[in-house]
Amino acid sequence: MKNNKNTLKRILNLLSPYKLRMAVSLLLAVVIVLTTLYLPILTGRAVDTIISKGNVDFTKLSKIVILMVIMMAVTAVSQWCMTAINNGVAYHMVRDIRNQAFKKLMKLPISYVDSNSHGEIINKIINDVDQFSEGLLMGFAQFFTGALTIVLTIIILFTINVYVTLVVLLVTPLAVLVAGFIAKSTYKHFKAQSERRARMTGIVDEMIAGLSTVKNFTMESRVEDNFKESDEALRVASQNAIFISAIAFPATRFVNALVYAGVAIAGALLSITGKMSVGQLASVLSYATQYTKPFNEISGVVTELQNSFACAARVFALIDEKEILPDKDSNNVLKDVDGNVEISHVYFSYDKSKKLIEDLNLDVKAGQRIAIVGPTGSGKSTIINLLMRFYDVDGGSIKIEGKNIYDVTRKSIRENFGMVLQETWLKNATIRENIAFGKPDASFEEVEKAAKEAYADSFIKRLPDGYDTVVSEGGENLSAGQRQLLCIARIMLAIPPMLILDEATSSIDTMTEARISKAFDKMMVGRTSFVVAHRLSTIRNADMILVLKDGHIIEQGNHKELMDMKGFYYELNNAV
Repeated sequence: MKNNKNTLKRILNLLSPYKLRMAVSLLLAVVIVLTTLYLPILTGRAVDTIISKGNVDFTKLSKIVILMVIMMAVTAVSQWCMTAINNGVAYHMVRDIRNQAFKKLMKLPISYVDSNSHGEIINKIINDVDQFSEGLLMGFAQFFTGALTIVLTIIILFTINVYVTLVVLLVTPLAVLVAGFIAKSTYKHFKAQSERRARMTGIVDEMIAGLSTVKNFTMESRVEDNFKESDEALRVASQNAIFISAIAFPATRFVNALVYAGVAIAGALLSITGKMSVGQLASVLSYATQYTKPFNEISGVVTELQNSFACAARVFALIDEKEILPDKDSNNVLKDVDGNVEISHVYFSYDKSKKLIEDLNLDVKAGQRIAIVGPTGSGKSTIINLLMRFYDVDGGSIKIEGKNIYDVTRKSIRENFGMVLQETWLKNATIRENIAFGKPDASFEEVEKAAKEAYADSFIKRLPDGYDTVVSEGGENLSAGQRQLLCIARIMLAIPPMLILDEATSSIDTMTEARISKAFDKMMVGRTSFVVAHRLSTIRNADMILVLKDGHIIEQGNHKELMDMKGFYYELNNAV
């Protein structure tokens, strides 16, 4: 219940920029309720006019009918305007909360993305926000309208007949209890439904990303079984949520029937005794229907609100995640970087219960080419993560040009590094835009030159639209090697003072790799380079080779020195 209150408070904060619109919406809701409740009074007057002694007063009746038509028109127009306003506010809120969530994602540490299913993150930003918007504002409007209708109906019934009103009030606690039971029971089930849906989204996302691997290992059946299991869990959660919410309809209908029957019996007895006119009886019967209708709506609204609250809570949980610690001094930036890097007594581990890098020391001079090799899990990519400050060290220090990278801005660090990673990333844009991603103002001539240096120009020109060819989502319309070449061209365009090449040529054929190696040799002249590779043939010309094992540098030297040592590096070469 406390969580619901916190969620409600945050939702109201999101609504604050649209207070004027919501005020107009609520005013229209009041108009709708008043005009709707006035109609039964007019109906009663019309009935009394028709059955009055003597002839029917058609003049009076026609005036009443005209007034009824006007009331119905006002109700319809107000309803349309309120719906339009509510929809507008809902869409704006969706935009706001989704922007907040995405903005937060940009501020979260890499560790959050590494430790959470991508599908679940996507589900929170897309599906949960949609679910939240669909039910929430409409629910608020209906809740207010329903509550106002109930209160005003009671007041009007008091003015018509006290006894009938007492009959209605006696049944009201039962309706309140029904609505309260439904509200308490549905939240946990809708929350479970939302979590199961997120899990399924994650499975589908993972499966699509690794479909070729699944097929290669003929694991389709197992993946299908895993999906079916998740689908069944979602079915059970959804069924439970729908079952509980479905109780609302028959339960409220039962209460409605009790109210209507009580009013009808009491009104009939009063009418027989002459304490109520036939027109008044028609009015109170109409009001009995008007009175019970909000309870039907509120019960359904409560169900929708519970679903919205569950989805909103998940989105807010993402927004509340701890952000990357801000830079110590936003004015302290790296300048005039030559590429001198010093790693002193560095300790780091992803899981603090499991040691990884311990007492790592390295002194790199400007322009040196440093190769990092070692078995999987030895800490090769971890060093890169620490250099880029994707993760901060647990102990020790990393300095660039004598400045501790912890003291300078992350932006200035990363601007001085060019990265080509094993896993390529291209956005859904043109070839030219992808190459110029890090330098959007680059001219076409600069882009083309970078592509030529990366040996990408020839295949680009063979594409249907050349440099204007649109790369599909994930680069699926390009081969793995072509995607890698574009990522290399992207770095060729920027040419920062330091380079990081993490398995940069792993997806390129031997001939292309030879050409790229020549381009790299040219690009790395005078620039500090860190090359992470399992293919040892690509690092023979490195100034220094670091051999890592269990987070420690166990050997270091150039290729010849390490081969002469006949140690671990020697064994790795012979094993290749």
